[in-house]
Amino acid sequence: MSEKFTVARLTKDDEHFEVLVKPQKALEYHNGKIFSITDVLAAETIFSDANKGTRVSEEIMKKVFKTIDPLKIADEILKKGTLQLTTDQRRKMVEDKRRQIIDFIARQAVDPKTNLPHPPARIENAMEQIRYSIDPYKPVEEQAKDIVKLLRPILALKIEQVTVAIKIPSQYASRAYGTIKNFGVLKREEWRGDGSWYGELEMPAGAYASVLNKLGDVTKGSGEAKLIS
Repeated sequence: MSEKFTVARLTKDDEHFEVLVKPQKALEYHNGKIFSITDVLAAETIFSDANKGTRVSEEIMKKVFKTIDPLKIADEILKKGTLQLTTDQRRKMVEDKRRQIIDFIARQAVDPKTNLPHPPARIENAMEQIRYSIDPYKPVEEQAKDIVKLLRPILALKIEQVTVAIKIPSQYASRAYGTIKNFGVLKREEWRGDGSWYGELEMPAGAYASVLNKLGDVTKGSGEAKLIS
């Protein structure tokens, strides 16, 4: 298959279905960025093997999809199946996923000696040593957990949750509230009589430094935060 076109595949009810698609538009459609299926398909044909040109019979389409409309069937294949990526697409998706994993570990994990997060560059350097093969489709959190286990012999890591008590003065409370609460799970909150806000936020230990920085920014240094557990 040339990189001008590629294949999306779906196996359903023990039957195999493929459609021939335009690579970039298919990826955008799969990710919900475009919505016109006709812009994606190279041909409005449902194959059992696109490389060989073997078509699926109307009988099988009707049995599995309850329709013989190729656009409806292609939509399901693209949304629920797997897309054969071009070399460039796969490289970009792997790199994007790698960055997401590094960011996730930097936010979730801390150095047990200092209880501070490792810089992303340090995590990235350690990942190069373990040579973990990143799956562009596998969830970030699932891969990050596997990677942390492999990193521990060469990089001290600890993943834990902490609870932080936060106080925001009245003049900044309404604006800062929405920003700060997104860092974790709000376990308790209180709007006080003077208009100030108090909350207890459960979050990854690695996110604590980011919370301190953001709190300082949005309250011009007047907010307060401290670890309570």
